[in-house]
Order: sequence, then C-alpha cells, then structure tokens
Amino acid sequence: MTLEHHGRYEYRNIDQRPTYEWPNGTRLAVFVAMNVEVFRFGKGKGAAIAPPDQAQSPSIYSYRDYGNRVGFWRLMDMFREMNIPLEHQLNTAAYDLHPDIVERIRAHGDEILGHGHTNSDEQAAVSVEEERALIEQCTARITKEEGHAPTGWMSPWFSNSDQTLDLLQEAGYKYVMDWTSDDQPIWAKTRNGKILLMPYPIESNDNRALVWFRYSSKEYADMLIDAFDEMLEQSKRQPLVCPIALHPFVVGRPYRLPQLRRVFEHIQKHRDQIWLTRPGDIYRHVASLPPGTVPGDQY
Repeated sequence: MTLEHHGRYEYRNIDQRPTYEWPNGTRLAVFVAMNVEVFRFGKGKGAAIAPPDQAQSPSIYSYRDYGNRVGFWRLMDMFREMNIPLEHQLNTAAYDLHPDIVERIRAHGDEILGHGHTNSDEQAAVSVEEERALIEQCTARITKEEGHAPTGWMSPWFSNSDQTLDLLQEAGYKYVMDWTSDDQPIWAKTRNGKILLMPYPIESNDNRALVWFRYSSKEYADMLIDAFDEMLEQSKRQPLVCPIALHPFVVGRPYRLPQLRRVFEHIQKHRDQIWLTRPGDIYRHVASLPPGTVPGDQY
C-alpha cells in the first residue's frame, strides 16, 4: 500500500548528512522569534485559554491585545539589555494599528517576516487566488514600509494550503517557518524551484506550552534550557538550529518574565559557543554552502 506523501522533500536522516559550521565557527545557531500579531474584534480564531463559545469575547480579544500594549515592550526592554538579536513575525495590520511597535523593532535592528495581515484568519481557508493576493499584499506593504522585501514567511496558525510553498517561492520568499520536521534547515521542492524550511518549535512554542499544554512558567523555562543544553551537546556532531518562539501576550506578563529571563541568562553564559542570530542570516549562510551539503539543494 502506498502512503500519501507531500512530495516536498525526501527522507534523509540527520546522521547521513555532511557536516558544516556556522559563520563564527560554532555548530549551534540560536534565534528568537517574536510573534507580533493583531486580531479582529468579535471575529475569527480565538485562543485556547477560553471555551470555544467565548473565543470572540471581549475578554479574549483584550487578553491578546495585552501583548501589543504591554508585553511587547517589556520583552524588548529585556532583549535590549541582554543585546539579543530578534526576528519578528509581523501581521501587516500592525503598521496601521501599532506603528510604534514597528518603530521599536527598527530601532533594535531586527528582522521582519511576512505573517499575514491578521492572526484572526487562517491562510489555508481561502481560495488560491485569495491566498496569492494575501501574500502579495503583505509583501508589498512590508517592502514599502521597510525599504526591502522580507526574506522569510510564517503563515498565521501554520496554516498551509497545497499551494502555499509554491506561492511563497514565486513571490520571492527564500525560507518559511511552517514546516517543523527537522533540527537543520532543509530545502523543499516547489513547482518553480526550492524554498528553505527553517526549524521552528511546536511543543516549546510558548503559546502551545503555556496556554494549550498548561505548563507552569518554571516548567516552560526548564524545557527551553534543557533543549538548549542538549542541542549544544548534540551540535558537537553536526550543525543544529535551536529556535525559541515567543508571543508577547503570553510570556510578556509580569509573573512569567522572571523565568524567561532565567532562560536567556543561561544562554548568555554559553554565548561564545553558539551563533546567536536571526533566521534570515541562517538562510544566507545555508544558501552559500557547496552543492550537496544541505538536503534538497538539487531541487
């Protein structure tokens, strides 16, 4: 019996791949991804903190709006003090509703990714023509505001249609965060070339870990530290990427910040052993490697 398959990449286990190093001679790349999201009031997807029938309630809307009003600013202060580079998945509605957030991102010198217009809508829930238009509109807005096109994309809610990777590659995107099957970047096949699949966390994503799985702040911090320590040890054998995904409306709250700070204080102690970077820089390094180094580069 033949199983259904996505056809985007082939199987190749991590021990059968060539070894390479990151630009600073280390083998563990670490990046921090902040989800800067804007929501419709009374419509669209809610949050798992409440029963489904309350998903569009004022309490849930305002729960998530806390991230833009308070949490984002607390997190940015912490990362500025620690000199930690960031990448932001940005809903383009933020340009209209929260321009001061974008100004702060620019002041920090951070990378901006395409992330749809609002996280109240799933990307895969529309027609191909509508999805293409969404990608084009978001790309055009970021390009206009930032002076250059974004390199990477993350779909709202990881929502992909059968054509998403093709549409992104055709729109000029170089990497995508939606596929989470590996600890190394790998190339995926599209109908007109290839696009890089950037490692991204699912279980250790703060929204899933703290809101959906209901870990405590300490348990979540321990999870991130354990993942970092284990990957640092594993990276002696091969290059790896350790991504950390955060939502300001989740970890930006006062009772969670001390444990999150503990995570980055721990990482800082090993800064000379890692490449603390942004995913766009990871893409550029991977794209420069010799043919045959990264799985799928023949696509």
